[in-house]
Amino acid sequence: MFQAVARGLYLRKSNRRYKYNMFKTYDDHFHADDLMPARENTNCTAAPHNSDGITIGELSRESGVTLRALRFYQSKGLLTPQRNGVSRVFSIEDRARVALIKQGKRLGFTLFEIRDLLAASHRDGAKMLSISRKKCVEQIRLLEHQRHDLELALVELREIYRRHVDSAVPEL
Repeated sequence: MFQAVARGLYLRKSNRRYKYNMFKTYDDHFHADDLMPARENTNCTAAPHNSDGITIGELSRESGVTLRALRFYQSKGLLTPQRNGVSRVFSIEDRARVALIKQGKRLGFTLFEIRDLLAASHRDGAKMLSISRKKCVEQIRLLEHQRHDLELALVELREIYRRHVDSAVPEL
């Protein structure tokens, strides 16, 4: 059923495309915010109504991460929000994990590496990423290599730009 609905998302009418209201075409077992059957969505658990959690929109505004990125992190197992009806409810731990994910991305780690670092941090009970000395050295070398490549690319682009400026003929 999901494939049939996904294929019919656009209706062509007089050379314009009109988007269907996707959420009205789903049965009750679909959640409007993730397009995944609820009974197959094992990343979320039911949240109590008096939870101290925040919604995905609030977490997005608070952390500066897009809704799509938060959903992606959830699909990759980096975040595990609970469910309150059709809404995701993120806990204090999820807020902290988003901050750690952002730190890992800022330091140039892949999401796969960040997942491993988060698991190690969780085991240690640390409030920051558990990065070993060896991993730090590897990442520093990688970032220095990338910086060197960027500097070479900038030199080459500046040379190309200079040739364009030097060869420009003034218009009369």
